[in-house]
Amino acid sequence: KGSGDLEGADFMEIRYEGYGPGGTAVMVDCMTDNKNRTVAEVRHAFTKFGGNLGADGSVGYMFQHVGTLSYPPGSDEDAVMEAAIDAGAEDVVVDDDKSIEVLTDPTEFESVRDAMRAAGHDPDNAELTMRASNSTELELQTASSMIKLLEMLEDLDDVQNVYSNADISEAVLAEL
Repeated sequence: KGSGDLEGADFMEIRYEGYGPGGTAVMVDCMTDNKNRTVAEVRHAFTKFGGNLGADGSVGYMFQHVGTLSYPPGSDEDAVMEAAIDAGAEDVVVDDDKSIEVLTDPTEFESVRDAMRAAGHDPDNAELTMRASNSTELELQTASSMIKLLEMLEDLDDVQNVYSNADISEAVLAEL
């Protein structure tokens, strides 16, 4: 069944939105042939870990569809930034750990990625994703529930991607 070889199977893409532990925003992209089964599984995961499934648009406005190119800590920030600007990237973000993210418009993603590679800056990871415009920092207890929720959602057969605005600090992760 999972191979897609069934004749007459009508798969549909569905996005579920909701709130996780601590008021975190969560979006779940699914591909399913049975909406009722999928919504029940997703709702169960949210409920089990202190969250709730929301209506369409309840958290979607907090996320932006972007292309990201990730570079590890220690990358030459000035060189990556210069190449990104020349390639037409929208933004360059240097994280606390000194890793670098180059953000692009989804329609320009491939051309920016190819230009960065041509300039000698091969990214560790390059993908189209949903990026949260703000984040919610979680304490130890809430972070534990959030991680369990995300793992349960990702383990569901119909789930393709899970996006969240949860911010779990290194110190909290070390305690888990």
